[in-house]
Parts: sequence; structure tokens; C-alpha cells
Amino acid sequence: MTAPSTFGLSSEARNLHWLLTNLVEEVPGIRSVAVVSSDGLLLLSSDPGRNEEARQVRETPRAGPRGSAADLATVVSGVGSLTVGAARLMDFGTVKHTMVAMDEGSLFVMSISDGSLLGVHGSAECDMSVVAYHMALFVGRAGHVLTPELRTELRQSLESEPTGSTR
Repeated sequence: MTAPSTFGLSSEARNLHWLLTNLVEEVPGIRSVAVVSSDGLLLLSSDPGRNEEARQVRETPRAGPRGSAADLATVVSGVGSLTVGAARLMDFGTVKHTMVAMDEGSLFVMSISDGSLLGVHGSAECDMSVVAYHMALFVGRAGHVLTPELRTELRQSLESEPTGSTR
């Protein structure tokens, strides 16, 4: 993972970047991580290329799915929305986390705060309990600082970063 540039960001935004970097570097088997706002917009990503992809999606209409280059933020937002709808239908309360196990890897989605989500794409070899534990640590540390103001700052930093940047 390329360390994101945090120049010009508030201390809360820099701390969130640090937490995300730490999550990716400390947990074996994590392929990528995305923090998504309640309205489905990417706020943070462990993959610098995904930030550019997210900007292109907003600026360029697409005519269908993107196959293997599917944006993690879109998947996380969709899974989050689906599980929230299921929980409402079954009257079981709020969704805390979701895990999808596949042949070649896993997808983990955990609620942060105010509808924001943390999504992790893990390899088939990752220890699911370790990933879930570290995600819970991230959520516990990030949830109280992920205010509407910080979400706005993170979105604006993604939108204003120059093409080819490594944020």
C-alpha cells in the first residue's frame, strides 16, 4: 500500500488515514479497505487507484458493471443497504456487521456511525476472526470522530486530489 498524502488535512482526518493504514498493514490477508459514507460515497480507501476510480465514476457515466475492477465502495454500500433493509423487514434492530465468504476471499462490512460503513476485502487465507477484531477496533476508534464535517472534508480531499496522486 502506498501511504496516502495527508498534507493540508485536519488532525482528525490524518488520524483516520493513519488508522486505515494501520489496519491494512497489521492484518494479514487484507487486500483492500474502504470507508463509505451513508450516501454511498467513498471517504477513504487503502488502494490509491480506487480513489481515482471513484472520481471517474462520479464524472463519467458508465454503461454497466466494471467486472473485476468493481469499486469496493460500491459493493460495500450495496451490501450495507441490503442488510439494513433486511433487518428492518425482520424487525431485528440495527445491523452491526456482515460477512460474505466466497471461494477466493471474503467481504466484511461493519457499521461505523450515522450510516457510514467500513468495508474490507480479504484473501481466502485471511483469518476472519482477526479481521473482524481489527475492524471492530477501527470502528471503535473512528466512530466518534467521523462527524459530518470530517466526512465532508474527506470527500472534498478525494475530489480535489490531482490525477495520478497517491492519496
